[in-house]
Amino acid sequence: MTEYFITTFQKAKNQINSILQKPKITKNSVSVILIAALSLVCIRYLKTTSDLLAFLEYLQLTAWRDSLIQFRSEVHDYQLFDLCYWALCRFFFYLVIPILLIKLVLKKKLSDFGWRISGEFKKTITIFILFFAFMLPLVYMVSLQGSFIHKYPFYHPESQGDLWPNLIIWELLYFVQFVALEFFFRGFIVHGFKKEIGDYSVLIMVIPYCMIHFQKPFLETIGAIFAGFILGYLSLRKNSIGTGIALHFAVAVSMDIFALYHQGFI
Repeated sequence: MTEYFITTFQKAKNQINSILQKPKITKNSVSVILIAALSLVCIRYLKTTSDLLAFLEYLQLTAWRDSLIQFRSEVHDYQLFDLCYWALCRFFFYLVIPILLIKLVLKKKLSDFGWRISGEFKKTITIFILFFAFMLPLVYMVSLQGSFIHKYPFYHPESQGDLWPNLIIWELLYFVQFVALEFFFRGFIVHGFKKEIGDYSVLIMVIPYCMIHFQKPFLETIGAIFAGFILGYLSLRKNSIGTGIALHFAVAVSMDIFALYHQGFI
């Protein structure tokens, strides 16, 4: 009996020791997980100017809040101003913060995270044309839904006069935030985990990428799962996010054009 208790106690001790051992997780993975999570939180809760004003008030930075309110009151187009803030917020947390982590903490090159142009230019163009040709009819079909027309374009012109320059300014900012978004998901997350888990890094990335589409139309959210997987796989294989940026923006612009067409602006 005594021998049984000693053996049981030894087994329990070994199990506890194995649990208390240092986790086999690298500094790289911990850093990418924390910054990715914090960036997503900040984008979710600071995505509008109203959110930012409330946050400044919470921090008791009333002077900054009042200055922002005054500055916004002097602009001619509130909608464009708020969208500019939205795009810049995403640019900061999707691109600037991860880059600072990569350069200052991880001490790595941005090219290690897909921030480079693919060397196979002709092959890249071919892939772009094939995928875009496949996506365009699907985008048109989705654009016939009322929920799509209500959502897009993000900048809703009130008249033909708003198409230039306001809509063009918005599309340029839209492109900038797509560069940031592609770097964050297909660069920072995918390449951030590839040494630890290989191709599974693409599957990990698809989960939060799908979740940021929850406020979008249903079919677009479903499409984000497959698009995230395809773009992530291309980035991992080509070590470049360039194809993803081009495809994502081309599809987004076509969505805006179809929406404007259905609304009678073009």
